[in-house]
Amino acid sequence: MELEVRHLRALCAIADTGSLHKAARTLGMSQPSLTTQLRRIENALGAELFSRERTGCRPTPLGRAVLSRARPLVEQMNALVADTRAAASRSSGSPQLRIGATASRVLGGWLRRLRTRLPETGTSLHVDVSARALLRLLSAGQLDVAFVHEVEGFALRVPPGLDQRVLVEREPQFIAMSRDHPAAGRSVVELTDLAADRWMIDPTVDGEWDGVQRVFDAAGLDPPVLRGDYHTATSLIVMGEAVAPCQPTSGPREDMAIRPLRGDPLAVRLLLVSRPGFTEAEGVYADLEAAYRDAAMRAPGYRQWLLRNESPLLAGSGAVA
Repeated sequence: MELEVRHLRALCAIADTGSLHKAARTLGMSQPSLTTQLRRIENALGAELFSRERTGCRPTPLGRAVLSRARPLVEQMNALVADTRAAASRSSGSPQLRIGATASRVLGGWLRRLRTRLPETGTSLHVDVSARALLRLLSAGQLDVAFVHEVEGFALRVPPGLDQRVLVEREPQFIAMSRDHPAAGRSVVELTDLAADRWMIDPTVDGEWDGVQRVFDAAGLDPPVLRGDYHTATSLIVMGEAVAPCQPTSGPREDMAIRPLRGDPLAVRLLLVSRPGFTEAEGVYADLEAAYRDAAMRAPGYRQWLLRNESPLLAGSGAVA
């Protein structure tokens, strides 16, 4: 077996995420496929590159040596691809806007505004659950801008040289539950009301589990936890089998209740990060801000939360108490 760039990318992804599952999500492949690929790489080299532990994967001494040589090669290949695509875009005469984002209810409105304001610009969107993965793509020149969230208490490591602006300093995370949940009839839910519920957490979202665990520890709670993606969580929530954190911009649903937690113990910071010299940064940020405000106003629970907290986001929205 000869090592290829895709194999080196896989090794770097495993080392960066510390998990085969997270790395597979980042690479857009299944975990069994990545596990098989790693086994073949290790067999070809004749030694283990990662030690499998309960807390994840850690590079062995040999693995660290391989990674020290693999990373520059991967970065050079990424730069080559980015430069080639940029040159092709320039030669075609059509400007391109490459956007990365973690999942958000705001994306549709943001893209619509960008398309309206920049009708001659081709826009691509790369969505990833990992903010760190998006920032790496941005640093490598494969994206122009990335809209990411940072879980409170677990700061993102923004690569040097990138520009960043804060869209929302502290966005509260609400809780999604079934319509017939005992706490669904309240406008604000106590954390203790959910102590006996199964919580659905996506561990591949950077900082997500750590942030929720910190809140549990502070409240002296230890509820049962299910680990999986939030698309799967929706069906479990509707059936009353789980509750889960959710974005406050989540729209109302007939089969689900979305409520704020008392004291807002769960929160994220929303950032727009752009590559150096990105001339459209101001306009792109303004479009994102407007799209976010629109989404917030369409979510009744969040709109009321913003009014109660006299949020600056309400400026110019026309919202009244």
